[in-house]
Amino acid sequence: MPKKIYDIKPPKEVSKTGKESKKEISGAVKIKRRASATPHRQKKENHSSKTGFWLYFWVGISIIIIGVGIYLFFSLPKANIVIWPRVETMSFKQTITADKSAQSVDLAKAVIPVQYLQVAKTNSQNFPATGNGADVGQASGTITIYNKYNPPMPFNFKAGTHFMSDSGKLFVASQKITIPAATKSGSKIIPGTVQVSVQAVEGGSSYNIAPSNFSIPGLKGTAYYYGVSATSESPMTGGYSGKVKKVTADDIQGAKDVLTKKTTSDAVTALKNQLSSDYILLDKAILSNTTSASTQTKPGTIADSFNYQVAITASALAFKKSDLDKFAKNYIISQIPDGKTLLDKNFTASYLTGTVDVSGGKAVLNLDFSSGVYQNINKNSMALSLLGENTDQIKATISSSLGGQISKTEINFWPFWVFSAPNNQNKVNIELKFQ
Repeated sequence: MPKKIYDIKPPKEVSKTGKESKKEISGAVKIKRRASATPHRQKKENHSSKTGFWLYFWVGISIIIIGVGIYLFFSLPKANIVIWPRVETMSFKQTITADKSAQSVDLAKAVIPVQYLQVAKTNSQNFPATGNGADVGQASGTITIYNKYNPPMPFNFKAGTHFMSDSGKLFVASQKITIPAATKSGSKIIPGTVQVSVQAVEGGSSYNIAPSNFSIPGLKGTAYYYGVSATSESPMTGGYSGKVKKVTADDIQGAKDVLTKKTTSDAVTALKNQLSSDYILLDKAILSNTTSASTQTKPGTIADSFNYQVAITASALAFKKSDLDKFAKNYIISQIPDGKTLLDKNFTASYLTGTVDVSGGKAVLNLDFSSGVYQNINKNSMALSLLGENTDQIKATISSSLGGQISKTEINFWPFWVFSAPNNQNKVNIELKFQ
């Protein structure tokens, strides 16, 4: 049989190849479909996951809001109740003694402690002279006395011997004078001499004379007048006159008054500086003693100014303002009716100083004091009685308890939805106000 030749593959082979290709194609399609199905499934899963998250989130938020609401509903409610008690003023006058021997405030004896203080102060100050006077200077110089008396003999002159110049100006020697006797040399007489300081008997420039000849007026009319004489080799100098300031008795007294007042003030200031701010220094309980007051300048002294010195010892009594207030408050408390309370903000106290014995450490004080008093209100007890009550009930309860002892009541609840006092005492606040 002749051999067949095919220009294509045999059908079997082709079929085989086709099946295989179909299988391959089919497998490829299946693979492709699987690949395309995976993202779709993931998207569905992600959507479900997100939906679950937000569900839980909003449920949680709702629970929190509900919980917070419940908490606020029961914890926020508050009641603030303001009561204005009626205030009655009580006034008193009382005499008490401030005594340095007292250790504390004694209401029964009407005594408060007082402190005794003492300080010493010394001052000196220059003061101007106000008097007017004439200032003069006396001329002075040296003269030589000649003893040419014959027969020769010495001369003695007492202190205060006067010498007259040939121009008529009188000078005086302050010391005792001894003039030696003259000596003879043949027929010639040699005078004995001595030099003496002299001063003009008056002040003024007219005594500033040139070198002059002098005689001794006390020898005039005797044989010695012409035997004893004097001369000056130099001019007399130092004589002058003018107006000057002079210290008067009034100047000295005025200086004493001024410096005593100033030193006393300094001593009082020193006393106050020893005290704390709570102490009161009694004005009438300050004793000052001038231990010394002097000046070395005498009235009539020519000077432009002079110095004065003063020494002062000051003593005083001082008490604590808190002790005085304590006595007054205790006195008021002892006098107010039961159930009343002292209103400290309305308390006032003043005093006038009576008799004072500084050295003895005692002073009498006349007190004038007053304070407001009001009905005692127990806030805790009142708050307990108002738990759970509304506005009208609270007003009725307060009115029943305090009646005419109050002038006004104000009630406020918080927050806005609250219309009655909480059942928690700590949430009910009672405040007292005074007009």
